[in-house]
Amino acid sequence: MVKRLLDCNASDFAGFSKEELLESIKAAEGRTVCSEMVAERPSVGGNLTNAEVAKAFGADLMLLNGFDVLKPVVYGVDRDKETIQELKRLVGRPIGCNLEPVDLDSRMLEERIEIPKGRITSEETFRAANELGIDFICLTGNPGTGVSNQEIYEQIKLAKQIYQGIIIAGKMHGAGTAEPVLTVEVAKQFIEAGADILLTPAVGTIPGFNLQMLTEIVEYAHQAKGMVMTAIGTSQETSSPHVVEDMAIQNKIAGVDIQHIGDAGYGGLANVDNIYTLSAAIRGHRHTINRIASSVVR
Repeated sequence: MVKRLLDCNASDFAGFSKEELLESIKAAEGRTVCSEMVAERPSVGGNLTNAEVAKAFGADLMLLNGFDVLKPVVYGVDRDKETIQELKRLVGRPIGCNLEPVDLDSRMLEERIEIPKGRITSEETFRAANELGIDFICLTGNPGTGVSNQEIYEQIKLAKQIYQGIIIAGKMHGAGTAEPVLTVEVAKQFIEAGADILLTPAVGTIPGFNLQMLTEIVEYAHQAKGMVMTAIGTSQETSSPHVVEDMAIQNKIAGVDIQHIGDAGYGGLANVDNIYTLSAAIRGHRHTINRIASSVVR
């Protein structure tokens, strides 16, 4: 038995295996916040990392975007230190990163954006993620990169053979491709390939992705012993707190396990008041204060 994530301190996270972290998230019953952040962008907190800022406003899981696992750099972390280990020391929280399953054959709706190989899924980058000590990887796509569901499926299978941490997989938006973002059928393929957690859009972010569709995906994932993380990845992390509250409750009604908030605010992070708003909406001020106030030396 492990502590539910709501009650975990830095020392708990440091000792968790992959399975224990998954169990801790599950035990929190839909009250886990994942904050995405642009790894190299200067934060609104001066010399602080974005992860420290996100932790201060209630985030539990830190997801690095634009992070090159072959040339690891995080703003606010001294370059003469081990990047991920130092970041864990500073925030006392699990650290993950995006890796993008780029499909060069995908039909694009916009001009493709080229990204470095250290951000693209491959045997080399999965091994590098292991060596860095990254707790979870998110196989997804940034706007215009051409990530497809078929390539996500193929890369889940490869990651399962190599990567030792938690595998999250899915799309927050189209990533430039002309295909549905996620369906129950695709969700089944991802779970069968080995994804631990499905990534879906949050209700209210993608046109036509509604509460019923999300609920069906969540019900399937839970039956298959998986979990679901919804994502606010459409710049609505900079909307009014009312918008974020509404999304949070709708997605909680569907039964999701983790709620993600994106990185489109100043300094490559969500508006910090919206990280707090999301946290307070799904678990109240008591647990939000606990996450904000807990010391990294506990």
